[in-house]
Amino acid sequence: MLKQITPLILTYNEAPNIERTLQQLSWAEKIIVIDSYSTDATLEILYSYPQIEVFQKKFDSFASQCNYGLGKISSEWVLSLDADYILTDELIDEINALQGETDINSYSVRFKYCVFGKPLRGTLLPPRKVLYKPEKAIYQDDGHAHRVVVEGNSTTLSAYIHHDDRKPLSRWLWAQERYTLLEVKKLLETPVRELSLSDRIRKQKILAPFIILIYCLIIKGGILDGWHGCYYAFQRVLVEIMLAIRLMEAEKLE
Repeated sequence: MLKQITPLILTYNEAPNIERTLQQLSWAEKIIVIDSYSTDATLEILYSYPQIEVFQKKFDSFASQCNYGLGKISSEWVLSLDADYILTDELIDEINALQGETDINSYSVRFKYCVFGKPLRGTLLPPRKVLYKPEKAIYQDDGHAHRVVVEGNSTTLSAYIHHDDRKPLSRWLWAQERYTLLEVKKLLETPVRELSLSDRIRKQKILAPFIILIYCLIIKGGILDGWHGCYYAFQRVLVEIMLAIRLMEAEKLE
């Protein structure tokens, strides 16, 4: 089935990541990349791969970038990836063994979060629909994130994608600052009855950082991953603290 698939990747200054992602896509006859005018070595790396087509579009939202990318896909299936998603060999084999002509329009994949290349036992990342028929799909923004809505039947594959972001901490903090602003907007503008349980807890501000710490270290077994697991847990706690501060600030200004 691999010959029926075109990978779609969004990039913006992904030089620390993109090479490892592309190395696991050597099977692809064509790769579509939507770049938001990178200023580091990302484009140089991309142009070194002859099967890659790069389209540049000023970033306005993740959903908009993804929908623009879908318009560039001509194959029956699209594999939608972030620039720090690494396909495992097991997942590549599983996808290749799929039967193309079925009543399934999309496949979700589970993730293993990596810290400095080490996969952790547990993660907060939910499964995501990454392999689907492009004519059945449309992306929607969801707070700081985005999700794809695909018509028809879906199922989940058994193998994993590794989420392995190796950009420097300064870039991570810059991204979280942007993300928390979008999450605050979502939390304040969405009626409480429409919020998930986790978002309702986050809106209370005080509890969320402590719950995330316990959840990552104890429930998800992060403490068994040593300092890698602690690093991940502290990252998630920091995000919740930043979000709580932003919520307090926004509510004060209302």
